[in-house]
Amino acid sequence: MARMFGFIGNRPDLGARVLEANASLLRARRIAGDPLGWGLGFYQVGEVLLRRRPIDDRDEIDLVEAAGDIRTDVLIGHVRRASVGGLRTENTHPFRYRMWLFAQTGTIFGFDRLRERLLASQPEFLRKNVRGETDSELFFYLFLSFLHDAGHLRDTLVASEHVTGALRASIALVDRLSAEEGHPANSGDILVTNGEQLLAVHREGTLAFRVWNGRRDIEELLGEDGVRKARIPSIDSTHFSLIASELDSTPVGWNEVLPQSIVTLSRSDEPRVEPL
Repeated sequence: MARMFGFIGNRPDLGARVLEANASLLRARRIAGDPLGWGLGFYQVGEVLLRRRPIDDRDEIDLVEAAGDIRTDVLIGHVRRASVGGLRTENTHPFRYRMWLFAQTGTIFGFDRLRERLLASQPEFLRKNVRGETDSELFFYLFLSFLHDAGHLRDTLVASEHVTGALRASIALVDRLSAEEGHPANSGDILVTNGEQLLAVHREGTLAFRVWNGRRDIEELLGEDGVRKARIPSIDSTHFSLIASELDSTPVGWNEVLPQSIVTLSRSDEPRVEPL
């Protein structure tokens, strides 16, 4: 099974602890003997870093363990069950362009017939960065193309409405092209971030998020002894959000997101959920 999750917060020293406390939710088990691949994308000291393993034949993939030594306040994790494209690093999520990271579940219907049309709709300077064979990477560059058309691709700080606008435009174009080939609307979820905000598109299945905000939530997460040992300064202003897709069910204390929604998470504000 696939699994996708991400977090954003205002304390890089808590990311691994948040994942560890929710490890049982984020593991993925392979089925039918097919190997899985996985990847992590995160930010450290102004750099965008990737850890990707295209083939992992273990029965259970634990990305919490893989991220245990990472100190970051924004991260995307993805476990891939290959549907389009071989088990290669270039096909392994998350994908990166400059400060942007992107991961996706699901498959574009009719992609084999749509690939060239989607490539042709992108400017050359973006198109030449496509390295793999997947529909997800191509969708990522389509999203970046819409950001470029709106004049925001090079912006360090991009208002969330510009990001959601590019996501909606990309989804609408791909769904229209799939429909022209006689296919239904596409499904699957998306996580995308530029290190300043984390956005999720949810179309079907189960996607949910949880927020830890202030002393009480952090003490519940770590326990009083854990808080003392961690020596967390300014604990009252701590804000952390974790979001996960392809969950078997919504855990207690989490907020389930309705299908056809976009969620915007940041380091300080409460999550915003709006219709897709």
